[in-house]
Amino acid sequence: MQRRFLLFFFLLLIIFTAFPNNIMALTDTSKSSIVMDIDSGRILREKDSNTERLIASTTKIMTLLIALTYAGDKLDEKVEVGDEVLKMYGTSMYLTMGEKVRFIDLLYGLMLRSGNDASVVIAKYVAGSIDNFVYLMNEKALEIGMQNTTYKNPHGLDEETKNYSTAYDLAVLTRYLYLNYPMYKKIAGEKYYDFKSDIKSYALINRAKIIFDYKNTTSAKSGYTPSAGKSLVSTATKDNMNLLIVTIDDEDTYINHEKMYEYYFNNYKNYLILDKENFKVPKSLFSNNYYLKNNFSYPLTKEEFKNIKTKIIVNDKDNSNVLGTVIISLNNKVIHEEKIYSKEKSKKSESLFKKIINFFKNIFT
Repeated sequence: MQRRFLLFFFLLLIIFTAFPNNIMALTDTSKSSIVMDIDSGRILREKDSNTERLIASTTKIMTLLIALTYAGDKLDEKVEVGDEVLKMYGTSMYLTMGEKVRFIDLLYGLMLRSGNDASVVIAKYVAGSIDNFVYLMNEKALEIGMQNTTYKNPHGLDEETKNYSTAYDLAVLTRYLYLNYPMYKKIAGEKYYDFKSDIKSYALINRAKIIFDYKNTTSAKSGYTPSAGKSLVSTATKDNMNLLIVTIDDEDTYINHEKMYEYYFNNYKNYLILDKENFKVPKSLFSNNYYLKNNFSYPLTKEEFKNIKTKIIVNDKDNSNVLGTVIISLNNKVIHEEKIYSKEKSKKSESLFKKIINFFKNIFT
């Protein structure tokens, strides 16, 4: 019995040595998924992330982007609900035809209640028709790099028309919104939202339960249809790391998001690799008159951090204020390049300036 126990113990030791940081405890039951660091864009994990799948109400993330892009300066304007809502079913704000609602309130209804009725009212208000709005959705998708996405409606219902995307594309979309539209996190991260239209009062509760269950969550949009299954797009922040996760067609989507967040927050750290305030190079390369425009941080495990390499390529071209480039590599793969600038004016500029001064000097002399 004792020998069996010792054998079992050593077997466990071998397993945990081969798979550090409890990676075996991390399960993913989704059909497609991705974990991405928002700031750097690094993909920490992916599973079948480029396969096109039905995306249900995660469609509304793009609907929100188009709304903020084309009507962002009209958030307080009143929008009259038209007959477009009469054909809507499924999750709803229960808008009434003829009712007047502020545009910003429709955006909250779109994301918190996942209002299909809100989506078509927004679409008609922004673009004049549903078809025009869908055109804008597809144009924006291509513009920001969503190469495997096709939108046919602004809500995600898939009985008549179907929206297809991938876990990777939804991550690209969410990262774009997160970095460029602070209103996205404000709306999609809200738990409750109350407002009044001209005829009634609303009390909205976010349908994405991870907002309530996982304290580090900063935004979330869930989706479900019988054909698409359950999907979830969420973001979370902890210890100076901002992560996003997309899961498509997953019965345990909320549990999986929480487990994956905890795993990557516990095993990765956002290392400051280039600090523009304290950047130094050997004096043999440049004088003291140089600087970087940006810091560079990157999510890494402790072991990965040991394998980070930095080298400087000197710019041999004269008359340039770019002195060189810092190249950062991880395991011999370049992950970032940052230019080194001169604080002094280029020789070409100085020479031209001197010529102008001398020209006027000669005139007045």
